[in-house]
Amino acid sequence: MDRSPVTIIVVPRERFSATRASLESIYANTRWPFKLVYVDGGSPAPVARYLREAAAQREFTLLRTEHVLAPNEARNLGRRNVGDARYLVFVDNDVTVEPGWLTQLMTTMEETHADIVGPLYMIGEPGSDRVHMAGGDAWFEDGENGRAFHERHRCCHQPRSEAGELKREPVDFVEFHCMLVRREQLQRFGPFDEELLSTHEHLDFCLGAKAAGARIVFDPDAVVTYSPPRRFEPGDRSYYLLRWSPEWNDRSLQRFAEKWSVTDRATLSKSRTWLGRHQSKAFRKPVRRFASYLAPLYTRDLVRERADATAPDSC
Repeated sequence: MDRSPVTIIVVPRERFSATRASLESIYANTRWPFKLVYVDGGSPAPVARYLREAAAQREFTLLRTEHVLAPNEARNLGRRNVGDARYLVFVDNDVTVEPGWLTQLMTTMEETHADIVGPLYMIGEPGSDRVHMAGGDAWFEDGENGRAFHERHRCCHQPRSEAGELKREPVDFVEFHCMLVRREQLQRFGPFDEELLSTHEHLDFCLGAKAAGARIVFDPDAVVTYSPPRRFEPGDRSYYLLRWSPEWNDRSLQRFAEKWSVTDRATLSKSRTWLGRHQSKAFRKPVRRFASYLAPLYTRDLVRERADATAPDSC
């Protein structure tokens, strides 16, 4: 089998405090030859210092911006700095990987001639038995209220022991928690859509890839774990609230609807409701009902920093 190095691109997802556990799991549990590009979008000083030290020790490429980045912005920054890599793995910075994960993904890609491969996604602390997703199904449906979009996570929230026999098979989509991609597919589609600030990025990419004939395969023998925040360390809450803010959510959903001709408002309303609930988890239960009022107090500095950093140069 071709043992060409893979480039792993790690990007921020919704917080920073999982950075060390995630990165160290990659170096501890990866035997396939790889290079690593780490995109640090405005992490707090202690995390930024750890990443500088780790980059010097591990000799990986560290790309830092002083303002926070939406995930697709970070992925585009990372992919512009991968040299001549033939295979790319996108990994979120709150994911830990289990031994053999990358070897298994590469084996599946070569044996099935896949263009995109995703692992079994668990959720919780490392070693969790709860499935987040075992591949996904996506479809459009035309009805009296217009064109609707539906997506389903297979085995979502099931204990692994109750999920039945999982097998390697084609699926409609996998997620950016961890996704192996042939670089030629990325070159075909151009940059990730940065108008998708908070949601549906993986769906947009996989739908476009499948429409162009790409083969997407799920592999249950490669396992990673996404760890949602149980508490918020300094610097986490403000980024989390911006990442899932109504402004970012609405822009993302509108962009997705325009691209894929989704006109059934119930489809978008359901997603908007879920995203709002997700954002509110930044607060304790007694005050979650006030999340939409409290969030701007935490995010105003980040919003200003992003605006300053992305504003056109004045004459």
